[in-house]
Amino acid sequence: MCQRPSPELRRDGGFTLVEVLAALAVLSASMAALGALAHTSMRSSLRVERHVAEIETARKIVAGLPPRSQLPMGALTGELDAHQWRVDAAPFAAALAPAEGASSWSPQAITLQVRAPSGERVELTTVRLRQGARP
Repeated sequence: MCQRPSPELRRDGGFTLVEVLAALAVLSASMAALGALAHTSMRSSLRVERHVAEIETARKIVAGLPPRSQLPMGALTGELDAHQWRVDAAPFAAALAPAEGASSWSPQAITLQVRAPSGERVELTTVRLRQGARP
């Protein structure tokens, strides 16, 4: 008929319910941590992608600027690839600039601001030399 297994065989026969629940808890905690890591990685990747698009747009704008002799003082604005941009050109005021009339070249401060459709902004500032701009 039906025989009962000896107590020694029953102990080695498998996992207890507590062991299985503990393993499931460790597994679920690990999966939650991996999910959070994947979400953060995806969000960071999207932000980098947007920033690269802003920088690429800024590069296109700088490449399309008029030659230094034709770039007027003041502001230029426009839109490129759904990014709004503004270029400000002004005399560069610095202690290292030569005195009035000392050179036929004058430094010009150029500030480029690019605003993405998402509202994020990039600002680039540089100095250009402009010939014959001084009186």
